[in-house]
Amino acid sequence: MSQHPAISPGRNAVVTGAASGIGLAAAQAFARAGMNVWLADLPGPALDAARAAVAELAAVEVRAVPTDVSDRGAVEALAAAVAKGGPPALVMLNAGIEAGGKLFSDADTWARILGTNLGGVVNGIHAFAPGMIAGGRPGAIVVTGSKQGITTPPGNAPYNVSKAGVKAVTEALAHELRNRDGCRTTAHLLIPGFVYTGLTRARGVAEKPAAAWTPDETVAFMLERLAAGDFYILCPDNETTRAQDEKRIAWASGDIVENRPALSRWHPDYAEAFKRYMEG
Repeated sequence: MSQHPAISPGRNAVVTGAASGIGLAAAQAFARAGMNVWLADLPGPALDAARAAVAELAAVEVRAVPTDVSDRGAVEALAAAVAKGGPPALVMLNAGIEAGGKLFSDADTWARILGTNLGGVVNGIHAFAPGMIAGGRPGAIVVTGSKQGITTPPGNAPYNVSKAGVKAVTEALAHELRNRDGCRTTAHLLIPGFVYTGLTRARGVAEKPAAAWTPDETVAFMLERLAAGDFYILCPDNETTRAQDEKRIAWASGDIVENRPALSRWHPDYAEAFKRYMEG
């Protein structure tokens, strides 16, 4: 299988939120490709176990660096440590939390979700991108977004807001990179489908639902689309097709164009219209 040129043996990959789920699966995939891997996550047994799980896969260097991505200084310290071996080839800004937030959750819950999900991405871009650009070698910055940041379903407003911001900042990064003369670093927005991860387990789901993809399936799809040069890596799953995602995203944009009520997909007056629309 062809690879994005940044995925190259002997070069460094950095993954945040690497202790579990998609982040761990990505770190394992990069190690199998012969890359040296830096795993960043909150300190604890999960990060230690993840380092061991990645290290056993290949004869590559694997380092685990306890990092709170919401702390700009901590992310800059991670970037400085990585940079001793030159700019990384690939940075995956994947760290994310849900924390059960609601629209009227307390200020600390809002700050924690926005700080990790959005602040962590901004911190990572600022810490890593300039060196990758200046290095002049093929590179990739992959940011984990969410369909909830595009269609913003009711319920988990802080998470939706954070992932909508992630989409906007990653789009801005892609524009910036492609308009810099000689820049060989590309940006990509990973938009997972339903994936069985720690976030799913935190909602009390003990076993992988049939509808969900595994983190490994998600990462395999990501690598395929990275190789193809996609910016928007829109992942299906075992219950939602690409066509269904496209229609839902188009309907959400149509709320503005058609001047419908906000979130009309979930508005009782539009339930039948949306059903007919999805059925084609």
